[in-house]
Amino acid sequence: MLKLSEAALKVLEARYLKKDREGNPVESPEEMFQRVARHVAQAEERFEPGKAAHWQERFYELMAELRFLPNSPTLMNAGKRLGQLAACFVLPVDDSLSSIFTALKRAAIIHQSGGGTGFSFSRLRPRGAPVASTHGVASGPVSFMRIFNMATEVIKQGGTRRGANMGVLRVDHPDIREFITVKLDPREMTTFNLSVGITDAFMEALKKGDRFPLVNPRDKRPSDWVWARDIFELMVQCAWENGEPGALFLDTINRFNPTPSLGEIEATNPCGEQPLLPNEACNLGSINLVKVLKKTPSGYTIDWDLLRETVWMGVRFLDDVVEVNRYPFKAIERICMSNRKIGLGIMGFAHMLVLLGIPYDSDQAPKMAEELMSFIAQEAKRASQELARQRGPFPNFPISIWAKRGEPPRRNATLTTIAPTGTISIIANCSSGIEPLFALAYKKRMLGDLEVFTLDPLVQEVMEKENWPPSVKETILKEGKIPKDAPIPEKYKRLFKTAFEIPPERHLEVQAAFQRHTDNAVSKTINFPPEATREEVANAFLMAYELGLKGITVYRSGSRQGQVITCGLSQLC
Repeated sequence: MLKLSEAALKVLEARYLKKDREGNPVESPEEMFQRVARHVAQAEERFEPGKAAHWQERFYELMAELRFLPNSPTLMNAGKRLGQLAACFVLPVDDSLSSIFTALKRAAIIHQSGGGTGFSFSRLRPRGAPVASTHGVASGPVSFMRIFNMATEVIKQGGTRRGANMGVLRVDHPDIREFITVKLDPREMTTFNLSVGITDAFMEALKKGDRFPLVNPRDKRPSDWVWARDIFELMVQCAWENGEPGALFLDTINRFNPTPSLGEIEATNPCGEQPLLPNEACNLGSINLVKVLKKTPSGYTIDWDLLRETVWMGVRFLDDVVEVNRYPFKAIERICMSNRKIGLGIMGFAHMLVLLGIPYDSDQAPKMAEELMSFIAQEAKRASQELARQRGPFPNFPISIWAKRGEPPRRNATLTTIAPTGTISIIANCSSGIEPLFALAYKKRMLGDLEVFTLDPLVQEVMEKENWPPSVKETILKEGKIPKDAPIPEKYKRLFKTAFEIPPERHLEVQAAFQRHTDNAVSKTINFPPEATREEVANAFLMAYELGLKGITVYRSGSRQGQVITCGLSQLC
């Protein structure tokens, strides 16, 4: 029997379950998982006729046990007419009206199917540059981003939620100041996450205290020289004020580009965990780490055999999704079928740590992250190599970095991604992605007007088992954290520390531990309490680069109107 929390049922009914014309659900959660398993397992017929029913049952069990869940578009669209199953897309935007509005049209169609889109606007000529065809002047990247934003505002993803975008501008673009500051106005770019595309050259100039060229993308000539420190401080100021922009470290990303001869990676999906080539898409899925633990007389431990089996199943499931996905455009289908990128990740890391008795802010946490993700990466590679033996490698394998290193053929150009899992972790009733517990009791606003109040299930379990005083429960429900003077064992105060009580350095060390064993990137927010200083935010950006991260997002609590998650019944964390 499938066991789901009240919050999970709310989310499924609002967004995932098949509905009739009046908007009433016409399938149960079990039937939803059967629908998805049946559709994805159709791919098996192409490689081993007669085996689809076997894999349908295996895939159903995997999801119904909440041990693994695919990204939202797969749950929403599998077995339906739309059939678009990928979550992440990057679309090219070249310096012409034709290219700009082709990207806009394609983004609208992708949003309608439940996908998120990323764009680099770095190829667009800067504001004030001449336009020969009209004898006028260009309005610059930010002006066109406003058009993308407005279009996204009016289109609901899959009929259930508003679309989401990532906007990237290189740090050496002449309009970089306008881009960095645009979201200081809370009415601007409400459907965009913004990230500055930072280069090694910029970081070197920053380190040396040098000036840095802003380069016109039309003629590749410097249009101005600026102090790198001034641009960096402006970034820090805006990130401190409202959490944006984040940073993408472009040269770091491209050092791990599996097919560099196909072009540079310039952008990611909206949450930053999936760097992609222009016109590329990726489908993701996440393992619920709580479900791969086993209880022993001395406590919980990781069931490595079960985790191995889950990784192999997850890789197979996601490769099948590549096969049966109905791509929105031929250009996207061509590159996706040639690279077959997948992104297997995890959720429930914070809950796993609690059950293992490891505080998130301890030295053990990044060590566990390293051990865990290196195991997942190794097993995912073996699973993909086995699929390559059975089905053939991804067609671009001969030009990949893997072939040049003399590695055995693999089925997929990339295998691992750490996604935020914001909604699927609610379905799985576990902590999201690799994030620490945001709060012990919180209200999350999602799907427009749907609010879900959640008391962390592990806290609830311990509270009842240990018979905590009613006053402690009242404070947790009201404020979302354990009061420092609570009359409970100290170990629980340490285990249940929330995101804003954990030093930013530890957040970054955990992210870096996962990134070292992740093909794509890691979605993680570096949380700061309201009293955090600009210097602390600046140090986080610098540390992220030094640790080899591919990107960073920071957020100082209370710094943005309409915060998505609030601690306790009302207050900001």
